[in-house]
Amino acid sequence: FFQKTLTAVKNWFTLFGWSKGQNPISVPYSLRRDVCKVQVTSSQEKAFKQNLGKDTKTVYDMLFHLSGQLLPGITSSQSLPLDPVERMLQLHWQHSTLLAFLQSQGAYLSHVMPEFLLEPDDYKKWIKVQSELKVDVKNSDIFSNKHLFILEDSIFETMSKRAWTDVLLQVYKVFVLPRVSSCNITDLFSLESVQNMPRIKSEPLSSNIYSPYERTILTWLNKHYEKNRKTVWKDCQKGEVPQMRWIVNFDRDLLDGLVLAAQLAAYCPYLVATHFVRMYTNPRTPEQFLHNCLILVNAMHAVSLAIDIKV
Repeated sequence: FFQKTLTAVKNWFTLFGWSKGQNPISVPYSLRRDVCKVQVTSSQEKAFKQNLGKDTKTVYDMLFHLSGQLLPGITSSQSLPLDPVERMLQLHWQHSTLLAFLQSQGAYLSHVMPEFLLEPDDYKKWIKVQSELKVDVKNSDIFSNKHLFILEDSIFETMSKRAWTDVLLQVYKVFVLPRVSSCNITDLFSLESVQNMPRIKSEPLSSNIYSPYERTILTWLNKHYEKNRKTVWKDCQKGEVPQMRWIVNFDRDLLDGLVLAAQLAAYCPYLVATHFVRMYTNPRTPEQFLHNCLILVNAMHAVSLAIDIKV
């Protein structure tokens, strides 16, 4: 599940996260590497300066494209110090600034430590510096971490990948999902067929899981499913008209493909006769679930809606 989530996040941000077209990313490797327009790397024997060029796109370029804001104290042509320790400390500060900025916009990232966003070598330097300084981190003006997590290499890579994935998911939540309009949400249940359905409350404090924009999407899913289920599958070949359901999440309620098929049929009704009538309307086995999802994917390919979705 996590790998599928990671793939979906990587594909979306590759396609839509940047100005002037696509920019392939890898999580966490390219995000950790391309942190500045000018990147400085060093070893014990020598230090050298690598100019990544004007066309290099950093995570700050992505945030500026999606939010229209620059992070406080970070410019679009940021550079790093030559000294490896100073470089690591500046990167840690930049990642702390990034997390604080996203949290100020409503992101849930209290579980992500700035050091998890560092390169592995920089993370080791961070641990070494913390151990040598022996500062009281609770009262320190320099470091804000209350705990020092010393992770093995493999565990750190897993943690870093998860941390960067969560950062991207929260970026999507606070800067992309709010574009979903909720001005007509009261009209979604105006049809007689859905007036008696339970409502998805859109008030900010009515859920500690979904944001108001996510609940607006749930309302949209409920509306189109209830409106179209009898129309789409009135001549179905593998069962009767599917039963009424209340759609309250984005995983279990969408597994059988019927809800998403109803949404697609609302905008592309010509797909009903060619695709959706062959779906199981009461699937019970994994094979029937897969059958429905394959039909849905084929329908999305037919209207060029499949964004890197493979059968």
